[in-house]
Order: sequence, then C-alpha cells, then structure tokens
Amino acid sequence: MKLITIFAIGITQMAISKTKSKHDDSAELKIKMAARIVFHKKGFAAARTRDIAREAGINLALLNYYFRSKEKLFDLIMLETLQTFFQSMAMVFNDETTTLEEKVAVIADKYIDLLLEEPEIPIFLLNELRGNPTALLKKFNVKKVVANSVLLRQWQQTMKENKLPPMHPLHFMANLMALVIFPFIGSPMLKTIGSMNEDQFKKMMLERKALIPVWIRSMLKAK
Repeated sequence: MKLITIFAIGITQMAISKTKSKHDDSAELKIKMAARIVFHKKGFAAARTRDIAREAGINLALLNYYFRSKEKLFDLIMLETLQTFFQSMAMVFNDETTTLEEKVAVIADKYIDLLLEEPEIPIFLLNELRGNPTALLKKFNVKKVVANSVLLRQWQQTMKENKLPPMHPLHFMANLMALVIFPFIGSPMLKTIGSMNEDQFKKMMLERKALIPVWIRSMLKAK
C-alpha cells in the first residue's frame, strides 16, 4: 500500500512539474511576444516594462520574475531574432543553385523585410559591436560562414571573369551591407530631409529591394 501511495505521489509531482514547465514556457513566450510589439511600436528607449506587462496581460511583478530588466529582455529578443536570421542567411550564402546576383537580390529582400519588422536591430548591433566587437560575431560564427561560403567563391570568380583589379572581398560585403542597413540607421535624418512619414519611408525601403542588385551589378562591372 505504501509503495502504491509513494508511486501516486511521484506521478502527481511529475504532472505538476510538467504543468508548471508548460506554464513557464507559455508565460515567457507571451512576455517576449508582448515585448517585441512594444519595442517595435515605441523603440527601446521609450518602452517601459509596465507597457510590456500591460501588453502581455500580466502584472509587473510577474514580468520582473521572468526578466529582471528591460535591457535583458530586449537583448534576448534581439539575439533570438538574429540567430534565426543568420541561420537563414547561411543557407543563402551557400546555395549552389543560385548565382551571385541572385544571392544579392535575396539578401537585400530578406534584410529589408527584417529591418522593417525589427527597426531596433541596427542600433542593437552597433551597441553590441561597439562594446564587444568579437563576441556577437563568434556567437553566430559569421567569419566562418562568410569565409567558406559559395557567395565568396562566386564573387572571386566574377572578379576574374570581368577582369577587375584585385579588390578585398570585404569591400563587396561592406558595400552590400551599407546599402541595406544604413538607411535604417539614418532613418530620422532621411525622413526629415525628405519630409517623409513612416509609410513613405517604408515604400522607399521596399523600392531598394530592386535597386540594390542593380547597384551591386554595376559595381562588379566598373573598372
């Protein structure tokens, strides 16, 4: 009888533990989804943990139980977003079935979509790289992905075929990334100069999806 009782207690505790684990996962996911909405709407500086708790439909104490600060919550969301994105980019870089120009078009398309959805990413990246320039790159294995990529091999082949003077591949990567990312970093200035609202800025960024491959193609043919 004692053995049956002990067994029953053990089963009950396991069930409680599993239920708690599911509840914890559900609460964390709800908080992260709410935080993403608030950060996207207000930006990191203006967002408050109270806003995130209200969006998640929980009290502030519960949010603080899971995430000790707004900064840690923001960093976690950004890192998860970037990890997923870099994994998809690695597949693009190493796709044997697409040309260099096709890869450039896909990269421009995916990056612009990501930055329109997550406008805080450029500033997050700048802050992380300024504070510890190697930690973030090591975390996502960026150096290895780029150095051993099909994209880099195709770029080198294009340089030879077009009989272009020797050029460090980082010029190509820097130009491509600058064309995609800088407008988002400089968006307040561009909106002011162009007297644009958010919808007009978004339209301009979507236009760049088609323009960036054209500009890169011109760069690879210039002598």
